[in-house]
Amino acid sequence: MQTEKKDIRALTKEQLRDFFVAQGDKAFRGNQVYEWLWNKGAHSFADMTNVAKATRQLLEDNFVINHIRVDQMQRSSDGTVKNAVRLHDGLVVESVLIPTETRTTACVSSQVGCSLDCNFCATARLKRMRNLNPDEIYDQVVAIDNESRLYHDRPLSNIVFMGMGEPLMNYNNVIKAIDKITSPEGLGMSPKRITVSTSGVPKMIKKLADDEVKFKLAVSLHSAIDEVRSHIMPFSENFPLKDLRESLEYWYSKTKSRITYEYVVWKDINDRKEDIDALVKFCKYVPCKVNLIEYNPIDDGEFQQADTEAINNYIKALERNDIVVKVRHSRGKDIDAACGQLANKNEAAPQ
Repeated sequence: MQTEKKDIRALTKEQLRDFFVAQGDKAFRGNQVYEWLWNKGAHSFADMTNVAKATRQLLEDNFVINHIRVDQMQRSSDGTVKNAVRLHDGLVVESVLIPTETRTTACVSSQVGCSLDCNFCATARLKRMRNLNPDEIYDQVVAIDNESRLYHDRPLSNIVFMGMGEPLMNYNNVIKAIDKITSPEGLGMSPKRITVSTSGVPKMIKKLADDEVKFKLAVSLHSAIDEVRSHIMPFSENFPLKDLRESLEYWYSKTKSRITYEYVVWKDINDRKEDIDALVKFCKYVPCKVNLIEYNPIDDGEFQQADTEAINNYIKALERNDIVVKVRHSRGKDIDAACGQLANKNEAAPQ
């Protein structure tokens, strides 16, 4: 009975070198193949043109490359690109290229569906089917880098883990993917250009700090009042703001890296004066900046964009307290690529 072939990108370089030595070949062959897999992004063993045909056949007999496939690509009127990415097992995730005048940013997914239950987010309505492997996360970035070069004539400049899924619920694979993205043997991107966005899992935020990661941290806060936050994000009942605050203070003490709070203001949910006062107070615990994000309704339900006056009241209060605040206008709304809209509504849904 034929054994199932192993995903070759699950092997370290050392394991690849050992494989070739065990086959009576030279260890450097492992380096050569490893470079093809990661730095050159080979989709098949046939792509490895400077590797002997017999060696390519050996690899074909023993391994597979579980490469992603961009099943459907949509381009927005504002230049945003959304990819429906089919995985080797037929499941689909979405990733987005967000261009501005000065940069192109990849918004990548870390899970198929999501582990959490944020009421305002379309992705949260999908059940979590599985975590993405490091190579599947890496491939999304490579695909978007290629699109950035094609459509905007420049390489990808930034990466945000703000696509489908909660990155800290897929901790090990996300860290491995970032290691590969930042490695000279991978994409060689600076970790300072990468932001991991979490809904706020205190234990894992502390682990990030202990692991001395060099990338940036963003937290989807949306309220600094426990009852309001747990209404918006029911899972946060298990992670009260007191615990979140403590983990962020720990993060800053270890990394000296400023936190970004992602914050959507909704009509009649978190647009009162007490909501603003609570956020200002929370922002004073740890050096931070606030991104006020334009909301993109996913239906005609409870969550609707707040009035401009409410947004302006937030801005004034934060600036009065010397807290950096920016309003982020969502891009790609016409193709459901904006914040909170990723939900596989295209034809490339799981088969």
